[in-house]
Amino acid sequence: MTDRYAIIGNPISQTKSPALQTAFAEQCGQDMVYGAILGELDGFAAAVREFQKSGGKGMNITMPFKLEAFALADELTPRGRAAGAINMFTLRADGTVLGDNTDGFGIVRDITHNLGRRLEGARVLLLGAGGAVRGALLPLLDEQPAEIFVANRTASKAVELAAEFGPHAGAVRLAGGGFADIAGRFDVIINGSASSMTNEVPPLPAGVWSEGSLAYDMAYKKEPTAFVQAARAAGVGQTADGLGMVVEQGAECFTLWRGMRPDTAPVIAALRGA
Repeated sequence: MTDRYAIIGNPISQTKSPALQTAFAEQCGQDMVYGAILGELDGFAAAVREFQKSGGKGMNITMPFKLEAFALADELTPRGRAAGAINMFTLRADGTVLGDNTDGFGIVRDITHNLGRRLEGARVLLLGAGGAVRGALLPLLDEQPAEIFVANRTASKAVELAAEFGPHAGAVRLAGGGFADIAGRFDVIINGSASSMTNEVPPLPAGVWSEGSLAYDMAYKKEPTAFVQAARAAGVGQTADGLGMVVEQGAECFTLWRGMRPDTAPVIAALRGA
């Protein structure tokens, strides 16, 4: 019997998940189908339960349901709990739901595997203090950079976020503040703020990046984001948007559901070409 999976969100027409998961299934010879569900804003839990009752094996969750997914899960993985938001359900045969967050894994995998950047010992600057940055923090800390500084327009939110994840930091110097508190050059600058959605660039001080830096935008568009354009104009040698992150987080979901890891390179290339 063909196994069923789906992504739920509102809106949902923009999602690339069905194309990703279908490509992974074909590559790995898996008998599964993956669809998209437009969830009613007041009917998320009911839609999940209906899909599970009908035999669904797993779901991805996108906006605006990631916080509801966190509350609905019967069990959470450590990274899902730390993120405070869930983008993946494993729907168990006993009727329970395991919640996870693979977004942070996706960005780390894209940076280290696809882009070939070493995070261990690096100075990392994280821009923003919302759900995207929260989801990335624990996987980034696991890579043992020398330092992570979280910068946000509202400095107090960055300070609070850094303090919350302090117990997970170990030897990593983890701190937060406003954009005016950013000091020195960073090896990796990750934009997890909403600025790219409004075609803006965070107000970064001069000298924050150099030719040897990586400027990474979690957002992606058909054309380079404003953040990527600004980095290139400043002479940054390596830039990337979040398309690889999207593919890698989807591959992590597939791996957890199906027990095998797909090759993401041809899928990323196909999406770039499209």
